[in-house]
Amino acid sequence: MSSPVTTSKLRICIVNCYPAASRRNFDLSDVGHPHDLFLEFLRHAAPHAITDIVYVADPEFALPEGSNIDDFDGFMWTGSDLTVYHVDDPRVSGQIAFAKTLMNSGAISFGSCWGIQMAALVGGGEVAVNPNGREWGIARGIKLNDEAKTSPMLAGKPEKFDAFIMHLDEVKSLPEGTVSLGGNKHTSIQAAVLENGDAAFWGTQYHPEYNLHEMGRLIAARAVALVKEGHFPDEEAVANYAADMKALYENPDSVELRERLKVGDDIIDPQIRQVELRNWLRFIDNRAD
Repeated sequence: MSSPVTTSKLRICIVNCYPAASRRNFDLSDVGHPHDLFLEFLRHAAPHAITDIVYVADPEFALPEGSNIDDFDGFMWTGSDLTVYHVDDPRVSGQIAFAKTLMNSGAISFGSCWGIQMAALVGGGEVAVNPNGREWGIARGIKLNDEAKTSPMLAGKPEKFDAFIMHLDEVKSLPEGTVSLGGNKHTSIQAAVLENGDAAFWGTQYHPEYNLHEMGRLIAARAVALVKEGHFPDEEAVANYAADMKALYENPDSVELRERLKVGDDIIDPQIRQVELRNWLRFIDNRAD
C-alpha cells in the first residue's frame, strides 16, 4: 500500500444508507458492511482521521451526540438496497432530507451508487430503473468525457476503465448546470460532481471502495437474483464466479484468473481503482486548511 494521502486529523462521517433489516442480512449472508469498506480505505489513506458511522435509514437517525454538520470535514455515503425515488418510504425520505441539509450547509460528500442517485434527485435530476437491467460485478468500458479532464475528482484516472458495480436504477438526468463526467454502454451517467454554493457532492455509479474479495461476497449473496435475471445459468455458476474473484484477490498476479475474469490493473490496483476517493480526500484536506 502506498503512503497516506493525508496525515491531517480530519473528521469524517460515514453515512450507511442501508436499513436495519438489510444490515442484519449482510451478517447472515457473509457480505461485508459497506461502511467497513470506507473505513478500510481511510485506515490506509488517512490514518489519523476521526471517523463516525451513522445509519441514516433508521428512524432514530441523528449525528453523534454533541456534534453538528460543521464539525465534519466530509461525509461518505454508501450504497443502499432501497429505491431513491420511493419518496414516501420514511427510510428514503429521511435520507433525502439529510442530503438536502448537507447541500444547504456547504458540506462536502462522496457517494457511490446510491450516492450519485441521491445527489441527483435532491438537486432536481431524475432517477429511474435502468432499461438495460442490472449492471453487476464489473462495469465495462467506462469512458471519461472532455468535462472529466478538468474535474478534480477524476484527475489521474485512465480515460477508459472498468470498475466494480451493482445497481438496477440509474441517473436518467442530472440537475440543471451539472454535467456527466463519463459513462458506458450500460449506464450513460457513471460519474458527476454536484455543487450548490460551497457544497459539493462527488458521485459515482460504480464502487471505487470495493475490491475483488468484497465484490465476490456480494455476488455470492445475490445468487438467486442473478440467476433469475439470466446472468448465470444456476447458483453453482454464481458460486464459482465469486470464488474466482476471491481467489484473484488473494493471488492478483494470476494470469489465468485475470484472463478468466477479464480484469486488469484498473480493477486490481487500488492506486487506479481508488483515484476518486484519494482525490476527494485531497479536496477536503485542502479545504480544511
